[in-house]
Amino acid sequence: MMDLNFVEPPVELVTHFKAHNISLHIKREDLIHPFVSGNKFRKLKYNLQEAKNNGSKTILTFGGAFSNHIAAVAAAGKLLGFKTIGIIRGEELGVDLNTTLNHNSTLRFAKEQGMGFHFINREKYREKDSSEFIEKLKFDFGDFYLIPEGGTNELAVKGCAEIMTDAESNFEIICCAVGTGGTISGIINASHSDQKVLGFPALKGDFLSSEIRNFTSKTNWELVTDYHFGGYAKVNEELINFLNNFKRKYQIALDPIYTGKMIFGIFDLIEKSSIPENSRILAVHTGGLQGIEGMNKQLSKKKLPLIEI
Repeated sequence: MMDLNFVEPPVELVTHFKAHNISLHIKREDLIHPFVSGNKFRKLKYNLQEAKNNGSKTILTFGGAFSNHIAAVAAAGKLLGFKTIGIIRGEELGVDLNTTLNHNSTLRFAKEQGMGFHFINREKYREKDSSEFIEKLKFDFGDFYLIPEGGTNELAVKGCAEIMTDAESNFEIICCAVGTGGTISGIINASHSDQKVLGFPALKGDFLSSEIRNFTSKTNWELVTDYHFGGYAKVNEELINFLNNFKRKYQIALDPIYTGKMIFGIFDLIEKSSIPENSRILAVHTGGLQGIEGMNKQLSKKKLPLIEI
Protein backbone atom coordinates (compact mmCIF):
# COMPACT_ATOMS: atom_id res chain seq x y z
CA MET A 1 0.00 0.00 0.00
CA MET A 2 1.63 3.19 -1.17
CA ASP A 3 4.67 3.71 1.11
CA LEU A 4 3.97 1.34 3.99
CA ASN A 5 6.38 -1.44 2.93
CA PHE A 6 3.91 -4.31 3.03
CA VAL A 7 5.30 -7.73 3.96
CA GLU A 8 3.27 -10.77 2.85
CA PRO A 9 2.65 -12.62 6.13
CA PRO A 10 3.68 -16.26 6.50
CA VAL A 11 1.39 -19.14 7.42
CA GLU A 12 2.96 -21.16 10.22
CA LEU A 13 2.07 -24.66 11.39
CA VAL A 14 1.59 -24.30 15.14
CA THR A 15 0.66 -27.77 16.30
CA HIS A 16 -0.97 -31.05 15.34
CA PHE A 17 -3.61 -32.58 17.59
CA LYS A 18 -2.81 -36.24 16.99
CA ALA A 19 -5.85 -37.65 18.78
CA HIS A 20 -8.14 -35.85 16.32
CA ASN A 21 -5.74 -35.55 13.36
CA ILE A 22 -6.33 -31.78 13.33
CA SER A 23 -3.61 -29.34 12.35
CA LEU A 24 -3.61 -25.70 13.45
CA HIS A 25 -1.90 -23.08 11.35
CA ILE A 26 -1.69 -19.34 12.04
CA LYS A 27 -1.53 -16.65 9.38
CA ARG A 28 0.83 -14.10 10.90
CA GLU A 29 -0.92 -10.89 9.91
CA ASP A 30 0.75 -9.38 12.99
CA LEU A 31 4.03 -9.36 11.02
CA ILE A 32 2.76 -7.24 8.10
CA HIS A 33 4.14 -3.96 9.43
CA PRO A 34 5.79 -2.87 12.71
CA PHE A 35 3.20 -0.15 13.46
CA VAL A 36 0.24 -0.78 11.12
CA SER A 37 -0.09 -4.51 11.61
CA GLY A 38 -2.69 -7.18 11.15
CA ASN A 39 -6.22 -6.37 10.15
CA LYS A 40 -5.61 -2.65 10.74
CA PHE A 41 -3.33 -2.59 7.69
CA ARG A 42 -5.94 -4.43 5.64
CA LYS A 43 -8.76 -2.12 6.75
CA LEU A 44 -6.79 1.07 6.12
CA LYS A 45 -5.32 0.13 2.75
CA TYR A 46 -8.18 1.16 0.46
CA ASN A 47 -9.50 3.82 2.82
CA LEU A 48 -6.22 5.71 2.70
CA GLN A 49 -6.01 5.29 -1.06
CA GLU A 50 -9.53 6.73 -1.30
CA ALA A 51 -8.57 9.65 0.96
CA LYS A 52 -5.57 10.37 -1.24
CA ASN A 53 -7.66 10.13 -4.42
CA ASN A 54 -10.17 12.56 -2.91
CA GLY A 55 -7.44 15.04 -2.12
CA SER A 56 -8.12 14.77 1.61
CA LYS A 57 -5.37 16.06 3.86
CA THR A 58 -6.87 14.99 7.20
CA ILE A 59 -8.05 11.62 8.53
CA LEU A 60 -10.50 11.64 11.45
CA THR A 61 -11.49 8.53 13.38
CA PHE A 62 -12.75 7.27 16.74
CA GLY A 63 -11.50 4.96 19.46
CA GLY A 64 -10.99 4.15 23.11
CA ALA A 65 -7.93 4.87 25.20
CA PHE A 66 -6.13 1.63 24.24
CA SER A 67 -7.41 1.30 20.67
CA ASN A 68 -5.23 -0.59 18.19
CA HIS A 69 -7.12 1.29 15.48
CA ILE A 70 -6.15 4.71 16.87
CA ALA A 71 -2.47 3.71 17.02
CA ALA A 72 -2.55 2.31 13.47
CA VAL A 73 -4.29 5.35 11.95
CA ALA A 74 -1.80 7.67 13.63
CA ALA A 75 1.19 5.68 12.33
CA ALA A 76 -0.19 5.29 8.81
CA GLY A 77 -1.09 8.96 8.69
CA LYS A 78 2.44 10.01 9.58
CA LEU A 79 3.98 7.65 7.03
CA LEU A 80 1.66 8.83 4.25
CA GLY A 81 1.56 12.53 5.03
CA PHE A 82 -1.97 12.84 6.44
CA LYS A 83 -2.92 14.96 9.42
CA THR A 84 -4.77 12.69 11.87
CA ILE A 85 -7.41 13.45 14.49
CA GLY A 86 -8.60 10.94 17.08
CA ILE A 87 -11.96 11.41 18.77
CA ILE A 88 -11.27 9.56 22.03
CA ARG A 89 -13.88 8.10 24.36
CA GLY A 90 -13.36 9.44 27.89
CA GLU A 91 -13.52 13.17 28.58
CA GLU A 92 -11.52 12.75 31.79
CA LEU A 93 -8.46 11.64 29.80
CA GLY A 94 -8.06 15.13 28.37
CA VAL A 95 -8.13 16.99 31.70
CA ASP A 96 -4.40 16.42 32.28
CA LEU A 97 -3.07 15.18 28.96
CA ASN A 98 0.54 14.89 30.09
CA THR A 99 -0.44 12.57 32.94
CA THR A 100 -2.64 10.55 30.58
CA LEU A 101 0.19 10.17 28.08
CA ASN A 102 2.61 9.14 30.83
CA HIS A 103 0.30 6.30 31.79
CA ASN A 104 -1.07 5.30 28.39
CA SER A 105 1.38 3.91 25.85
CA THR A 106 -1.24 3.73 23.07
CA LEU A 107 -2.16 7.41 23.19
CA ARG A 108 1.47 8.36 23.76
CA PHE A 109 2.46 6.50 20.60
CA ALA A 110 -0.38 8.10 18.62
CA LYS A 111 0.66 11.54 19.86
CA GLU A 112 4.28 10.84 18.84
CA GLN A 113 2.98 9.99 15.37
CA GLY A 114 1.38 13.44 15.19
CA MET A 115 -2.24 12.63 15.98
CA GLY A 116 -4.33 15.36 17.56
CA PHE A 117 -6.91 14.34 20.18
CA HIS A 118 -10.41 15.45 20.99
CA PHE A 119 -11.72 13.82 24.16
CA ILE A 120 -15.48 13.45 24.63
CA ASN A 121 -17.69 11.89 27.28
CA ARG A 122 -19.15 8.45 26.81
CA GLU A 123 -22.69 9.73 26.27
CA LYS A 124 -21.59 12.00 23.44
CA TYR A 125 -19.39 9.24 22.03
CA ARG A 126 -22.48 7.09 21.45
CA GLU A 127 -23.62 9.70 18.91
CA LYS A 128 -20.51 9.23 16.77
CA ASP A 129 -22.43 7.75 13.85
CA SER A 130 -25.13 10.45 13.72
CA SER A 131 -25.08 12.97 10.87
CA GLU A 132 -25.55 15.85 13.33
CA PHE A 133 -22.46 14.82 15.27
CA ILE A 134 -20.38 14.44 12.11
CA GLU A 135 -21.48 17.89 10.91
CA LYS A 136 -20.40 19.37 14.25
CA LEU A 137 -16.99 17.75 13.84
CA LYS A 138 -16.68 19.25 10.36
CA PHE A 139 -17.52 22.66 11.79
CA ASP A 140 -14.85 22.22 14.48
CA PHE A 141 -12.09 20.60 12.40
CA GLY A 142 -12.81 21.47 8.78
CA ASP A 143 -12.88 18.95 5.96
CA PHE A 144 -11.68 15.42 6.70
CA TYR A 145 -11.88 11.83 5.49
CA LEU A 146 -13.88 9.86 8.04
CA ILE A 147 -12.91 6.34 9.09
CA PRO A 148 -15.37 4.74 11.55
CA GLU A 149 -14.43 3.28 14.91
CA GLY A 150 -12.57 0.02 14.37
CA GLY A 151 -12.12 0.93 10.70
CA THR A 152 -14.96 -1.21 9.32
CA ASN A 153 -16.65 -0.05 6.10
CA GLU A 154 -16.96 -1.35 2.52
CA LEU A 155 -13.36 -0.42 1.68
CA ALA A 156 -12.09 -2.11 4.85
CA VAL A 157 -13.94 -5.31 3.96
CA LYS A 158 -12.40 -5.17 0.48
CA GLY A 159 -8.95 -4.96 2.05
CA CYS A 160 -9.62 -7.78 4.52
CA ALA A 161 -10.68 -10.06 1.66
CA GLU A 162 -7.01 -9.98 0.60
CA ILE A 163 -6.08 -11.93 3.74
CA MET A 164 -7.26 -14.97 1.79
CA THR A 165 -5.00 -16.01 -1.09
CA ASP A 166 -4.76 -19.15 -3.20
CA ALA A 167 -2.46 -20.59 -0.53
CA GLU A 168 -5.35 -20.58 1.96
CA SER A 169 -7.71 -22.58 -0.26
CA ASN A 170 -6.67 -25.94 1.20
CA PHE A 171 -7.91 -25.21 4.73
CA GLU A 172 -11.31 -26.61 5.70
CA ILE A 173 -11.81 -24.17 8.58
CA ILE A 174 -10.84 -20.49 8.80
CA CYS A 175 -10.96 -18.84 12.23
CA CYS A 176 -11.01 -15.12 12.95
CA ALA A 177 -11.60 -12.95 16.01
CA VAL A 178 -14.49 -10.52 15.62
CA GLY A 179 -14.73 -6.93 16.85
CA THR A 180 -16.73 -4.77 14.46
CA GLY A 181 -17.18 -7.52 11.86
CA GLY A 182 -15.13 -6.07 9.01
CA THR A 183 -12.27 -8.55 9.01
CA ILE A 184 -14.42 -11.66 9.07
CA SER A 185 -16.72 -10.20 6.39
CA GLY A 186 -13.78 -9.83 4.03
CA ILE A 187 -12.57 -13.34 4.82
CA ILE A 188 -16.05 -14.77 4.20
CA ASN A 189 -16.30 -12.96 0.86
CA ALA A 190 -12.98 -14.42 -0.26
CA SER A 191 -13.60 -17.93 1.10
CA HIS A 192 -14.69 -20.94 -0.92
CA SER A 193 -18.14 -22.44 -0.40
CA ASP A 194 -16.64 -25.68 0.95
CA GLN A 195 -14.73 -23.79 3.65
CA LYS A 196 -16.23 -23.01 7.06
CA VAL A 197 -15.46 -19.60 8.57
CA LEU A 198 -15.72 -19.42 12.36
CA GLY A 199 -15.82 -16.03 14.05
CA PHE A 200 -14.95 -15.57 17.73
CA PRO A 201 -16.54 -12.34 19.03
CA ALA A 202 -14.51 -10.38 21.54
CA LEU A 203 -17.62 -8.83 23.08
CA LYS A 204 -21.04 -9.91 24.24
CA GLY A 205 -24.19 -9.34 22.21
CA ASP A 206 -26.03 -10.72 19.20
CA PHE A 207 -25.75 -7.67 16.96
CA LEU A 208 -22.61 -8.82 15.14
CA SER A 209 -24.40 -11.32 12.90
CA SER A 210 -26.52 -8.57 11.34
CA GLU A 211 -23.44 -6.34 10.98
CA ILE A 212 -21.64 -9.10 9.06
CA ARG A 213 -24.67 -9.68 6.84
CA ASN A 214 -24.41 -6.04 5.79
CA PHE A 215 -21.16 -6.92 4.03
CA THR A 216 -21.64 -10.48 2.78
CA SER A 217 -24.41 -12.64 1.38
CA LYS A 218 -22.52 -15.90 1.89
CA THR A 219 -23.72 -18.38 4.51
CA ASN A 220 -20.65 -20.58 5.12
CA TRP A 221 -19.93 -18.96 8.48
CA GLU A 222 -21.02 -18.90 12.08
CA LEU A 223 -20.11 -17.08 15.28
CA VAL A 224 -18.77 -18.96 18.29
CA THR A 225 -19.95 -16.85 21.21
CA ASP A 226 -18.60 -18.76 24.22
CA TYR A 227 -15.12 -17.24 24.47
CA HIS A 228 -15.46 -13.52 25.17
CA PHE A 229 -14.53 -14.09 28.84
CA GLY A 230 -17.24 -11.78 30.12
CA GLY A 231 -17.07 -9.04 27.53
CA TYR A 232 -14.80 -6.70 25.62
CA ALA A 233 -11.31 -6.40 27.15
CA LYS A 234 -12.31 -8.73 30.02
CA VAL A 235 -9.74 -11.36 30.95
CA ASN A 236 -9.17 -13.80 33.78
CA GLU A 237 -6.28 -15.80 35.16
CA GLU A 238 -7.14 -18.85 33.04
CA LEU A 239 -6.79 -16.84 29.83
CA ILE A 240 -3.60 -15.11 30.97
CA ASN A 241 -1.98 -18.44 31.82
CA PHE A 242 -3.04 -19.82 28.45
CA LEU A 243 -1.49 -16.85 26.60
CA ASN A 244 1.77 -17.14 28.50
CA ASN A 245 2.01 -20.92 28.07
CA PHE A 246 1.23 -20.56 24.36
CA LYS A 247 3.99 -17.99 23.89
CA ARG A 248 6.52 -20.11 25.74
CA LYS A 249 5.64 -23.24 23.77
CA TYR A 250 5.21 -21.81 20.27
CA GLN A 251 7.09 -18.48 20.42
CA ILE A 252 4.03 -16.57 19.22
CA ALA A 253 2.61 -13.70 21.30
CA LEU A 254 -1.17 -13.36 21.32
CA ASP A 255 -3.14 -10.28 22.29
CA PRO A 256 -5.62 -10.81 25.16
CA ILE A 257 -8.59 -9.01 23.56
CA TYR A 258 -8.94 -10.68 20.16
CA THR A 259 -6.55 -13.37 18.90
CA GLY A 260 -5.79 -14.82 22.32
CA LYS A 261 -9.45 -15.51 23.06
CA MET A 262 -9.89 -17.06 19.61
CA ILE A 263 -6.93 -19.43 19.99
CA PHE A 264 -8.14 -20.41 23.47
CA GLY A 265 -11.52 -21.18 21.93
CA ILE A 266 -10.02 -23.27 19.13
CA PHE A 267 -8.06 -25.41 21.60
CA ASP A 268 -11.17 -25.85 23.75
CA LEU A 269 -13.38 -26.80 20.80
CA ILE A 270 -10.84 -29.40 19.65
CA GLU A 271 -10.61 -30.88 23.16
CA LYS A 272 -14.42 -31.09 23.26
CA SER A 273 -14.45 -32.82 19.83
CA SER A 274 -16.51 -29.95 18.39
CA ILE A 275 -14.18 -29.62 15.37
CA PRO A 276 -14.45 -32.39 12.74
CA GLU A 277 -11.55 -34.83 12.75
CA ASN A 278 -8.95 -34.59 9.97
CA SER A 279 -9.49 -30.82 9.68
CA ARG A 280 -6.89 -28.28 8.68
CA ILE A 281 -7.54 -25.05 10.59
CA LEU A 282 -6.20 -21.64 9.62
CA ALA A 283 -6.40 -19.04 12.40
CA VAL A 284 -5.80 -15.40 11.46
CA HIS A 285 -3.55 -13.47 13.88
CA THR A 286 -4.91 -9.92 13.60
CA GLY A 287 -2.15 -8.21 15.58
CA GLY A 288 -3.08 -5.94 18.47
CA LEU A 289 0.04 -6.65 20.50
CA GLN A 290 0.60 -2.95 21.25
CA GLY A 291 -2.33 -3.12 23.67
CA ILE A 292 -0.66 -5.64 25.99
CA GLU A 293 1.23 -2.94 27.91
CA GLY A 294 -1.99 -1.15 28.78
CA MET A 295 -3.69 -4.41 29.71
CA ASN A 296 -0.79 -5.31 32.02
CA LYS A 297 -1.23 -2.04 33.91
CA GLN A 298 -4.86 -2.97 34.54
CA LEU A 299 -3.86 -6.50 35.59
CA SER A 300 -1.20 -5.16 37.95
CA LYS A 301 -3.81 -3.04 39.74
CA LYS A 302 -5.96 -6.15 40.17
CA LYS A 303 -2.94 -8.15 41.38
CA LEU A 304 -3.36 -10.65 38.52
CA PRO A 305 -0.49 -12.29 36.60
CA LEU A 306 0.93 -10.22 33.75
CA ILE A 307 0.94 -11.16 30.07
CA GLU A 308 4.44 -11.92 28.81
CA ILE A 309 5.48 -9.74 25.86
